[in-house]
Amino acid sequence: MSGGTVLPDAERDARVVSPAATTARYRIAAPTPLDTAVRALAATVGLGPDAPATVQELTPAPAPAAGIEAAEVTLALPEERLEGGVLALAEAVLDAPFDLPGLAGLRLLDVVPGAGVAAQAPGPAFGIPGTRELAGVPERPILGSIVKPSVGLSIEETAERVRLLGVAGLDFIKDDELLADQAHAPLAARAEGVGAAIDEVERETGRRPMFAFNVSADDVDRMLESHDRVVEAGGTCVMVSLNQVGLAGALALRRHTRVPIHGHRNGWGFLARSPDWGIAYPAYLALWRLVGVDHMHVNGFANKFWEPDESVAASLRACLAPMGDVPRAMPVVSSGQWGGQSVTQYAAVPSLDFMYLAGGGIQGHPDGPEAGVRAITAAWEAATAGVPLEEKAAAVPELRRSLERFGKRRAG
Repeated sequence: MSGGTVLPDAERDARVVSPAATTARYRIAAPTPLDTAVRALAATVGLGPDAPATVQELTPAPAPAAGIEAAEVTLALPEERLEGGVLALAEAVLDAPFDLPGLAGLRLLDVVPGAGVAAQAPGPAFGIPGTRELAGVPERPILGSIVKPSVGLSIEETAERVRLLGVAGLDFIKDDELLADQAHAPLAARAEGVGAAIDEVERETGRRPMFAFNVSADDVDRMLESHDRVVEAGGTCVMVSLNQVGLAGALALRRHTRVPIHGHRNGWGFLARSPDWGIAYPAYLALWRLVGVDHMHVNGFANKFWEPDESVAASLRACLAPMGDVPRAMPVVSSGQWGGQSVTQYAAVPSLDFMYLAGGGIQGHPDGPEAGVRAITAAWEAATAGVPLEEKAAAVPELRRSLERFGKRRAG
């Protein structure tokens, strides 16, 4: 399998940073006449009637109900309003616009930062190439799984599970997003125990898998101290729950970190599930990418949650698309993945630049985690070669067993 990103030219070029202006694209719905609501939105995004955002484009959209008009509108924000960088940008595009009266719907679809905003933001320190180097995976997808101390695993049991997964051949293992520094599994003890397990994997296999320790905390100093403990224990990645620590917390961690930041978007549903309100992934991603998050979850094809495949594909493309000089974030595909979704995913987004995380798809394989890793590896080899999974499975027993066990989840 070869690496790289293959996207149509229009998609590759759609998000190039403009030196002139930062733009925000919305879908807005309101009682007729719609132009009144658009003028109010432009004034609000521009943070005042004396410097309203400029309407660059206005395109009619399907109306959600009788007596309601809808449109997609692209606004160019006044640069002088964005001198606070990414936090000022987030305030402008997310705060007051959603409190406007009389709206039937408002959804932020995309944000493209101008050069001035981008210059104030650190962006990912590692991104895709730095993550590949640390994981020792130069081309193919980075394969990973999750360990959940929140279900009652002790530190010793967690460390042993990490050792087994590392020996099985995984490149990446993720801490539980529901667990940070709780009493039954404190971060300091977890870093020491898991760090020792990873050392053992390296001695046994010559490979050192990445482990994303969850350092999320309600205090920035505590979060940075947890980062330091992870690094001292030999860790090569930290994780934060983005919606809980916020842009300022993630920005503080980015300015401090010596390892990649794995961004989990737990809570995404309350921001994005309504088609009429909230935020779409390209806009959400743009803010976290500016702040400097290296890995961004995008859900998975035929996932176990609510999000349709079309939305997941759009999120993958957003991660891989350029945004001026701001490095790309590594997309993280997860949620009910086992390898059977590989054909559908690769057809939709023909790139190998992503992490592919499978919990039960690896740890629940009938023949154990090592067989689960071989099955997913074979599935992706088949997908990229255009070979049907059943044909590949005839030569790879682990994939055949995986098809028998998980086949009902298969996408497409």
